[in-house]
Amino acid sequence: MTEEEALAEARGSVWLPAQPVHSIEEAARFVNTVGFALLFPADRLMLPSLWEAIAGPDAVPFANGMGAAELMIWTWKDTLPEAGLAWCGKFLHQRASLLAPDLLAALYPGAGELDDHLAFPVTAEAHQIAEALLAGPLPSSALRELVGNRSRYERAVLQLQRLLLVTSAGVFEQRAGWPAVLLDLTCRRFDVGNAADHGYAAARFLTTMVRARPADLAKALGWPIADARARLDELAAAGRAAGAADGYRAVSV
Repeated sequence: MTEEEALAEARGSVWLPAQPVHSIEEAARFVNTVGFALLFPADRLMLPSLWEAIAGPDAVPFANGMGAAELMIWTWKDTLPEAGLAWCGKFLHQRASLLAPDLLAALYPGAGELDDHLAFPVTAEAHQIAEALLAGPLPSSALRELVGNRSRYERAVLQLQRLLLVTSAGVFEQRAGWPAVLLDLTCRRFDVGNAADHGYAAARFLTTMVRARPADLAKALGWPIADARARLDELAAAGRAAGAADGYRAVSV
């Protein structure tokens, strides 16, 4: 077995549950186990995904249209955060992702107040969306109409989600067409604020990834690479990681 094959096997033992996920409770347990996951796998991104936890590592999403596995994910991406079981938004590599509540708390950059957005240099549209959400969750269709421009709306929501300030939170049934995603302020749905712990987040990331380079951590979580390297060096100094030419490896303690 080559080193890369051994790494893939080690990651599979972490990323793939003993039995395929079939319920929202099992999906929540999966996210809590891995800490973070994409909704669907992506080319050239080696990260756990809810799709593989449901359908297995060799299945191709949407190969036959909207099947049972795809429908589960399409439903749970909104019901998991609605129930406070996992945060959902575009975060890991700016792709649709799930975060376990403990990792979310360790990464959340604000004080846990409804006006946390004011502390960050986001666009005027991002501030506008966050202000609109002060009174409660709103459907994406209403927020898009409020901004008045689709591209500016999408950029603003991406900024807010990369800062973890906004999460999906259920759906809103519309008179016609597909239901609209409800968006809400993260701090109203989850216990976050003044609890950022990037050392814990780095350790959680490395444990799930088994092996990671500073660039892997930085790109996934949106950190400066110097900060990512510093957090991994701290883990190595504490005996919780081992540095190597191919990156840092998790060490069981």
